[in-house]
Amino acid sequence: MYFSHLECSVPCGAPLADPRQRHHLCRCGAPLLARYDLEQARHWRRDSLTGRDASLWRYREMMPIFAGEQPVTLGEGFTPLVHTKRLGAAVGLEALYIKDESLNPTNSFKARGQSAAITRARSLGATTIALPTAGNAGNAAAAYAAAAGLACHVFIPADAKRPFVDECRLYGATVTLVEGLITDAGRVAAERGASLGWYDVSTLKEPYRIEGKKTLAYEIAEQMEWRWPDWFVYPTGGGTGMVGMWKAFDELERIGWMPAGRRPKMVSVQATGCAPIVRAFEQGADTALPWEQAATVADGLRVPRAIGDFLILRAVRESGGTALAVSDASMVAGMLEIGRTEGISAAPEGGAALAAIRQLTSQGTIGLNDSVVLFNTGGALKYLDLLSPS
Repeated sequence: MYFSHLECSVPCGAPLADPRQRHHLCRCGAPLLARYDLEQARHWRRDSLTGRDASLWRYREMMPIFAGEQPVTLGEGFTPLVHTKRLGAAVGLEALYIKDESLNPTNSFKARGQSAAITRARSLGATTIALPTAGNAGNAAAAYAAAAGLACHVFIPADAKRPFVDECRLYGATVTLVEGLITDAGRVAAERGASLGWYDVSTLKEPYRIEGKKTLAYEIAEQMEWRWPDWFVYPTGGGTGMVGMWKAFDELERIGWMPAGRRPKMVSVQATGCAPIVRAFEQGADTALPWEQAATVADGLRVPRAIGDFLILRAVRESGGTALAVSDASMVAGMLEIGRTEGISAAPEGGAALAAIRQLTSQGTIGLNDSVVLFNTGGALKYLDLLSPS
């Protein structure tokens, strides 16, 4: 196990933090990042993965866990990377792949982050976890809290889709409906939980959800036989997955598993009704102003402000990628096309990624011979109302 310390993501000069104690944000207010002894990790060999369980914990040496600790796991990770030949032909790409996160526990990629976060929370002695959510993160947190024997409090917008609310209750979570958006839910969660000592597992307000999400990059590297594709196209709300994968690129290069200087170009996809990252990217800003009156059918994209906005923008720019917004109608059309051509259950966020790929391919940004990974971050089952004839 190479997990060693926590470091400010800015960095601001704050001393390195001990991960055997509870930490959330740095004293400067920026997210903390888990760090590893990468010099020692150069002795870790790729062939050691042979025969390991097909879950994200196959990469446990580079995860936030110490010797003697056991992960809280429901079998998350190592999801299929599907070469979508029929869909690719429709878009004009021979090498279009879908990383299908719908097959994770609780039907989304949020299982990755919550497995890592709740593993660490339990090891740190937490008895109650809490978070705001747009839907899928709350479902995953509730499930993993149940598996860990922890109490869970979920704060969710009152207009969230009913399946998200009901699934949190299925796993025994206490659900509080909050008028407004996820930012309002976050404010109420913080006010309620601070005095009670609840362990906050909000996006990027603790260091470990990133670590679960970064395994997307580890898996794709392994599944593509240690070669990167040209593009990662990623639907972006809070952006933890994009931040985590950018972090993983650095780790994989520094331990000698992947060559330096050949990272995928990162594309951040948002909704036209809530696109703070896209606006900041287009304006050349380092941070994103909150989006007023955020509205989209994709609950996971209805995030008016991401605490890690500067980290998302840094990943997009340093990779040579881009950011763009797509309409709700194109997302739903994308869901249907993915399902119809490949038999994959796609949430509107996955449909958004397909709409972005079409746009970037038609304008020549993505070349017809480029290899592209579309991240389908969740399944359609909680969004079936979007597919009903009007």
